[in-house]
Amino acid sequence: MVKKLLFIFFIIFTTASFAPAGLKIAKLKYNGGGDWYANKTSMPNLIKFCNQQLHININAEEDFVEPGSTDIFNYPFIHLTGHGNIVFSDQETKNIRNYLIGGGFLHADDNYGLDKFFRREMKKVFPELEFIELPFNHPIYHQKFNFTNGLPKVHEHDGKPPQGFGLIYQGKLVCFYTYECDLGNGWEDQEIYNDPEAAREKALQMGANILQYAFTK
Repeated sequence: MVKKLLFIFFIIFTTASFAPAGLKIAKLKYNGGGDWYANKTSMPNLIKFCNQQLHININAEEDFVEPGSTDIFNYPFIHLTGHGNIVFSDQETKNIRNYLIGGGFLHADDNYGLDKFFRREMKKVFPELEFIELPFNHPIYHQKFNFTNGLPKVHEHDGKPPQGFGLIYQGKLVCFYTYECDLGNGWEDQEIYNDPEAAREKALQMGANILQYAFTK
């Protein structure tokens, strides 16, 4: 059933000019005390950009979904962000694993302070896998927009270069983790951080690449 639902989403998104209104993506509402709700304007802005640039038809507002809910299987793309702790229960861990194995896609963006918690919990989801840094020639960097040097840098955290890590299950990228770049902040309304428009554009373009890859992988 899961694979059938996600296959239907694939057909819809790859015939986007015929896509009906109301298709949705979601932000993960996790437990543990971290601010899962961070970057309130980021996803609506990214959705608007993708609808314009990729000619798809995603609902203008993102949904919120809990990791243990069966509703997660209604979304081909889940976004996770925040600054603090994340805790997945055993049931949530199993549900996320089934979602990702079944064709779903998780994008996690470190909003600073997320790294050790996210890595710990994803190790529970895929104990047999390790995050690997994706090479710059990976297709996720070369969808509609080309990023020959990998992720754009939006905000400084610890003076480290931006990195894109992946969990690859049976040859498929099921989770993409963006670290030290703050993509989600780059998607926010301009007046929130007053980032240069060029930086915001690059962040939105990279976000569009992630969505396009997730929908067509």
